[in-house]
Amino acid sequence: MRISELSRRSGVPTATIKFYLREGLVPPGRATSATQAEYDETHLRRLRLVRALISARGLSVSATKEIVGSLGEVEGDTYELLGLVFGVWPGAGGGAEVAPDPDVDALIAELGWDITEFSPARETLTRTLDTLRGLGVPYDWRTLLPYARLAERTAVLDLDQIEGPEDPLEKAERAVLLTYLLEPALLALRRLAQESEAAARYRDQPYG
Repeated sequence: MRISELSRRSGVPTATIKFYLREGLVPPGRATSATQAEYDETHLRRLRLVRALISARGLSVSATKEIVGSLGEVEGDTYELLGLVFGVWPGAGGGAEVAPDPDVDALIAELGWDITEFSPARETLTRTLDTLRGLGVPYDWRTLLPYARLAERTAVLDLDQIEGPEDPLEKAERAVLLTYLLEPALLALRRLAQESEAAARYRDQPYG
């Protein structure tokens, strides 16, 4: 396909595709003349993944280039692939080793979860608990446990939807989209459920 069709099918503007080509995020097409090239389905899948990492996950161009460049090294290993796109390995968008938090460690141990020390979600949980404690809200790992159980069930649903495609680029794109684009919808569902539960409990009840 020509670059115009690649743009149409991917939803990425031609100028952006050319920028990705210059930066090495997408491999060059097969040259058909001095100014023209042909692209195939691999380019389309790579382009969609790059767009997902930059737009949905919010990575920089350099971090995205590092991840897509590493995909060939983990091809066939879904665990390593997901670690890259979720950012739980150093250099994959994750940070340095997170300082341990007793409550976070206790929660992970109670659940029997296998979590790396570089997980950005571990750091987020640590910061959130620190903030709550600073405000005098007595949240600890036991309070979070029922929420974590719900999260386990959500994770099963998420990973079930990643099982389908065999192509690593397509699998990685689906993982990013399910994780980072679906999160606002999951939060919205929680808000709707809270509203409905509040109506069931308190509507038409006298105040006080």
